[in-house]
Amino acid sequence: MKKSDPFVLVLGIAQDGGYPHTGCFKKCCLKAWKNPSLKKNVTCIAIVDPLTKKKWIIDATPDFDEQLFMFGCTIPGDISGILLTHAHIGHYTGLMHLGKKAMNTKNLTVYAAPKMKKFLQTNLPWSKLIKNKNIKLIPISVSKPINLNKRIRVIPFIVPHRDEFSETLGFRIESLNSSAVFIPDIDSWDNWENKLIEIIRDSGRVYIDGTFYDSNELPKNRISKVPHPFISETIKLLNSLSRKEKNKVHFIHLNHTNPCINEGSKKRKTIKASGFHISEEMSRFYF
Repeated sequence: MKKSDPFVLVLGIAQDGGYPHTGCFKKCCLKAWKNPSLKKNVTCIAIVDPLTKKKWIIDATPDFDEQLFMFGCTIPGDISGILLTHAHIGHYTGLMHLGKKAMNTKNLTVYAAPKMKKFLQTNLPWSKLIKNKNIKLIPISVSKPINLNKRIRVIPFIVPHRDEFSETLGFRIESLNSSAVFIPDIDSWDNWENKLIEIIRDSGRVYIDGTFYDSNELPKNRISKVPHPFISETIKLLNSLSRKEKNKVHFIHLNHTNPCINEGSKKRKTIKASGFHISEEMSRFYF
């Protein structure tokens, strides 16, 4: 690893509602409301090329303003573009900061798959960003590489998720040296045409859906309406992996009810003891 190598930077690890979660004053969030240092931003990762001083963000979250500050303190300069996974609120609504009332950007590149692109083009206030030339939409073709520059390319792929407004993407981020995979949302590993174990073996790091630890976090009639693979189930699925392969796995997109979002929790310690990781904000992976 060299300081000039590209890296992925984690800017948030929480589910769309953030942590503490909007409107939640129960035990899981009360400590974080009282102690702002416990706050976790909504899931977002950045791609950085220190050599060319170029940088991109995957997803524009409700915490976009704070994440942009975190990002700017790490690598000065403007972002070169934003890649969107899908049209759930934690993944695109940060685009509002690009309009005239805030940053008033000029043709900032935003990469979007066909349904996501149409969603932005046909709904206010997002269509206003296009009309005012705050953003420039670049269409994404599934499985077709996006060359961000000469050193980094991103390959989008479809994952099964609740696609009320758009398709849902994951991304494989590649350099000449290694790769990282980002899958913050998926309904089930079983319903996906790809095999997670193979993805892990073929990657340097994977950031995968860790929304819930198990089925006890929400009432059964509620948790069935927000399907995600439980961390406990994913660990069982990946149990046959070597310690080296398990070390690549970083769970992200944690719900406020997930005990693993608390750094000292027993469940989090169990995950670490099993050889896996919970993503941490401002952590880097050089690839």
